[in-house]
Amino acid sequence: MSSQHSQPAPAPAPSLTEVEAHGVERIPDADRTATPLDLFRLAFGGANTFSTCVLGAFPILFGLSFWQGLAATLLGVVAGALILCPMAVFGPVNGTNNAVSSSAHLGVHGRVVGSFLSLLTAIAFFSISVWSSGDALVGGAHRLFGLERSTLSYVVAYALFAVLVLAVCVYGFRFMLFVNKVAVASASVLFVLGAIAFAGDFDPSYAGVFTDTADAATKGMFWPSFIGAALIVLSNPVSFGAFLGDWSRYIPADAPRRRVVGAAFLSQIATLLPFVFGLATASIIATKAPKYVDPAAPDFVGGLLAISPGWFFLPVCLLALIGGMSTGTTSLYGTGLDFSSVFPRLSRVQATVLVGVLSIAFIFIGRFGLDLVQSISTFATMIITCTTPWMVVMMLGFWTRRGWYDPDALQVFNRRQRGGRYWFSHGWNWRGMTAWWVSAVIGVLFTNIPGQFVGPLGDLASGVDISLPLSLAVAAVLFLTLLRLFPEPRAVHGPQGPRLVPTVEVPVPPITGPGSAPDTTRPAATAAS
Repeated sequence: MSSQHSQPAPAPAPSLTEVEAHGVERIPDADRTATPLDLFRLAFGGANTFSTCVLGAFPILFGLSFWQGLAATLLGVVAGALILCPMAVFGPVNGTNNAVSSSAHLGVHGRVVGSFLSLLTAIAFFSISVWSSGDALVGGAHRLFGLERSTLSYVVAYALFAVLVLAVCVYGFRFMLFVNKVAVASASVLFVLGAIAFAGDFDPSYAGVFTDTADAATKGMFWPSFIGAALIVLSNPVSFGAFLGDWSRYIPADAPRRRVVGAAFLSQIATLLPFVFGLATASIIATKAPKYVDPAAPDFVGGLLAISPGWFFLPVCLLALIGGMSTGTTSLYGTGLDFSSVFPRLSRVQATVLVGVLSIAFIFIGRFGLDLVQSISTFATMIITCTTPWMVVMMLGFWTRRGWYDPDALQVFNRRQRGGRYWFSHGWNWRGMTAWWVSAVIGVLFTNIPGQFVGPLGDLASGVDISLPLSLAVAAVLFLTLLRLFPEPRAVHGPQGPRLVPTVEVPVPPITGPGSAPDTTRPAATAAS
């Protein structure tokens, strides 16, 4: 946007109880009043939760010692934050969510890949939040008030919690931001109280199963277990990749890019608080109540309540309620938003309600019918294996395009139009699509989650799960190779031209369909420098 034109004055922030009207269309400049700090609050608040504690317990469930688990946790969080943080720039540049922005690299129709991945991710992490928070609330009420742990109790807890999350998502971004402002501070205080509650029982020398006296078969499982635990932890930050644009689209386009990226990175580093809390308490449970960390039937929530002092029951319930609200709202809001773009006849509110109802049905079926709780680590790992190559295509595309996008052409799919800069071959950019699906398939083939899922090629690295680094490398090399061998149209690059890759001169098909204008040569936006 030309600097010669004055920017419209920011509009007053709408009321918390005013239902958000914006869908995935470009947010008007006057309404983009959020800051990188708001992005930090939302991303950290969405992970500073009880469900993250559950994920933090997995290194202990995989048999690691406390220090080994801490190393796996640090590796997963830092690597995940580094992979995630560049995805924050698309929102401010384009004023829309990341699935819509992916039209530039996968094509007008190829953007549905991002929508599909965000839907699966949201359902998985919304389910984790409702299951873990509901179980904690029922368990805490049982210890405090003698409430019976019956199916009815769990049904009521899940339903009330899920409906409460859905209500916040219907009101939209501002209400969700308010909830997360409260959640970040209050959940952090509760975790500090938890550190006090369990300080006397915590022993950092917890040895796990991979000791010097372990048999050879057990020792041979160390690296597969260590890498598997790190991947479970890494799945948490990477899961935000499809959602960052939902929140950062309210940040002005001229916001310093380093601050936006830094906010996304630091928001995940801060999640070491709930991760380490989950790791430490799981090591206590493994010592004092080992039946709750049996890999065949783990119950971290039950174990935490079993080892908690009486005065901490109420804080556990509050932590479950507040933290679950953060995870649930950040997951469900983005999915409802994107679902409304895939089915334009649905407003954001209608799409949010529909996806919410479907997610609630999935939660009840999984909890009481299919027993999917035990497979949540497999589900999360498989989603991340498929999502990270998509993120690589997006980030490399941003780099080769020098951060230049045509915001009007990005909205072609949402308006049910055809043509524009990102039409490519009948709405598909087969370069980005090929790099994504080939690397995703390779990642699945090489996946090795001990005792849960092993891909056909998962044992080629001596049982170590190399699916993620392999899929990342394949996506990067294959996408850049395809861009060099089969250049993209010159029109998809900005005035400065591409970086590193060649282009080919081909005409831009005119945008046709509902609401299209005769002149499609409209100015395009560039990234903030």
